[in-house]
Amino acid sequence: MISITNFREGAILNSRHGREDDKSLTVEIEVLNSFGTPVKINGIQARQDGLRFSAPVRLTEKINIVEAVTTTSYGDFSQKLTLVWDKKSFRRCNFYIDDNIFLFTELAKKRPARAFDHFYLKALKEIHNKYETKFTLNTFYHNDHEEFLLKDMPDIWKNEFIDNSDWLKISLHAYSEFPDRPYAEASRKDFLRDYNMLKSEVERFAGNSTFIVPGVLHWNNLSAGVADELIKAGCTSYSESMRHRVMSTPPFDELTETEKLEEFRSEIYIPPTEPLARHYGFAEEINYLETHGAVYDRGLGVFFYHDWLICNLLTTEQIPRLFKRIAAQAEAGKCDLFSAGGHEQYSFPSYFNYQPDHFQKLDETARLMVEEAGCTPVFYQDGLLGNTAWEN
Repeated sequence: MISITNFREGAILNSRHGREDDKSLTVEIEVLNSFGTPVKINGIQARQDGLRFSAPVRLTEKINIVEAVTTTSYGDFSQKLTLVWDKKSFRRCNFYIDDNIFLFTELAKKRPARAFDHFYLKALKEIHNKYETKFTLNTFYHNDHEEFLLKDMPDIWKNEFIDNSDWLKISLHAYSEFPDRPYAEASRKDFLRDYNMLKSEVERFAGNSTFIVPGVLHWNNLSAGVADELIKAGCTSYSESMRHRVMSTPPFDELTETEKLEEFRSEIYIPPTEPLARHYGFAEEINYLETHGAVYDRGLGVFFYHDWLICNLLTTEQIPRLFKRIAAQAEAGKCDLFSAGGHEQYSFPSYFNYQPDHFQKLDETARLMVEEAGCTPVFYQDGLLGNTAWEN
């Protein structure tokens, strides 16, 4: 058996993982070879220390293939994996807000002189002005709480949206809030209908520059056909995973003692026993994303990123406590990537589960990412998770 031990398939590497210059990132590749026979890594003779081998390898492309090979009396054995060079990487953060439709309903009915005088857009712009935060509004076409369709949104504020499109984007979330998990078993035709309808309306009332390809669809459970069409539409990064996942927010009496102690809630339900976890979960993948922030799938050509923090699931006191742990994990994993989210409805007093401090939560999360972690706000669909060094 031969195995590369210090990097995973799809690992995203930056200057903290090795030595970077304008033409390459040189990283040390470590291999365990149970045969004890000599190993070459990308043609370089590796140094041997018992069953352990290592060699420096230059990554010169955005997407690189690394191969470790050994020849034994039983034949050749090898392992290949994909490593991504995050060239000229910098700490950066992505921020999205799900379930948007109340905003557009109110704008259409109240028709203020300026769209950004509406309390919701005004608050987001204030956060942007303080921290240069970039927001993506993941949006429904239909309002299930008060009859409204996005086609009824007037285009009288189009120039306003265009003027703010450098920091505010609108994307598809689903046709409507209900049913849950709308794309888990949806056809390509169903998804494309919703995608094209919403894209057309956003471009009509907010301009082409305001629309962005989705990075998280409603409930984040996709059929294979929907995932394929989303990638064809230009999705280069997506939250967590495109596969079906068991999701819930368990009631307090179902939380483990550790979860009760830490008080943090998750939208991804972690089964309580090892056999259930093996059946329903992907423990290694979840652990890797929590430690390293993102991973690349060479077959799909998509980066999957971890949502570190969902604002409405936490109290204002919990957010900085959780972020302290997040920052420590990111530092340990040499990770430059931070992502956070929220949900529109918790900002609206008319909503039955209104959180009066929801904007405060969004503001504090933005502050922590920018001022405490030193992140530059980006849109993850741009370049390599917001890093456009390879395009420039």
